Amino acid sequence: MRIGLLWRAEWDPVEGSGSVRERSRLHGVFSAFSELGIEAEPVVYSDAAVDDARVQLLGLDGVLVWANPIEKGFDRTQLDALLREVSTAGVWVSAHPDVILRMATKRVLVDTAAMSWSAETHLYTTLAQLADELPGRLAGGPLVLKQNRGMGGAGVWSVESVSPRELRVQQAAGSAPPETISTEAFFQLCVPYFAKQGVIVEQPRQSRLAEGMIRVYLSHDTVVGFAHQYPRAFLDPDIAARLPIEKRFELRSAEPYQRLRELMETRWVHELRSITTIERGDLPVIWDADFLLGPKTETGKDTYVLCEINASSTFAFPDHAMPAVAQAAVDRITKYRAR
Repeated sequence: MRIGLLWRAEWDPVEGSGSVRERSRLHGVFSAFSELGIEAEPVVYSDAAVDDARVQLLGLDGVLVWANPIEKGFDRTQLDALLREVSTAGVWVSAHPDVILRMATKRVLVDTAAMSWSAETHLYTTLAQLADELPGRLAGGPLVLKQNRGMGGAGVWSVESVSPRELRVQQAAGSAPPETISTEAFFQLCVPYFAKQGVIVEQPRQSRLAEGMIRVYLSHDTVVGFAHQYPRAFLDPDIAARLPIEKRFELRSAEPYQRLRELMETRWVHELRSITTIERGDLPVIWDADFLLGPKTETGKDTYVLCEINASSTFAFPDHAMPAVAQAAVDRITKYRAR
């Protein structure tokens, strides 16, 4: 069985001497496949060398892909076309670009708005709609606006009304403080988000941001681990300075997250699959769902609000989950080859 691990050259250039497998950020994944007796192959992709990647991919039985939707000025247009091509030719691809579009863009927050993991959501499909509806919707309090595809908080904004013609805005990416700008100036910042049939998704800004975000790692429909982390975006600097810096990985059995694990495995993934019409075997072998803490129930239990789903480039993920991911990929490729 020949399996490739693909990443964009700009993401991890693996410079220096020695084995690419050992120097890559994905060295733990390579090791997990090696433990199964499979020497996975590095596929270092570049838009400038699509033909070379095509030749290599067509010689594989399957490929796991790590490529952000927008990264250092590149998008996935050429890569996704290539992955669809080699998939049609019989190469197993995870996550498949069409699966990503159905479950791992911000639009899924709207598609799954009826699920119990959802806060109130609103969809803007044009700049004119945003200009017409946003001022009135801000009367209900601060909102978070998210472009459909992005990474690292780019295109994710906290927005609140200051006056009929002014907004207080802050982008999640970087460390820029909030600023007050004209409503029209903010709308101009949003113009690129509607390119190529893009959309903006709105959610209310959650009040428990300082308690952190819980990332649930999954392989197909099984939880394989958690991470508790503390994004600083939209928090008062004094509060942000007191929060833990490191991401804390947890086993799937970690007691604080068992209710969330049960919700994911027995209810939410099934509902997500039903809404997106994704078969279980087509779910990515590694993906994650990010949750903010919502209002507590009357009995004091936490609720969870889906922030986003990541399937394009799920990294970093816990070392203890890598063997399960590698085994899931081998099992899926075996079934794929037997069709």
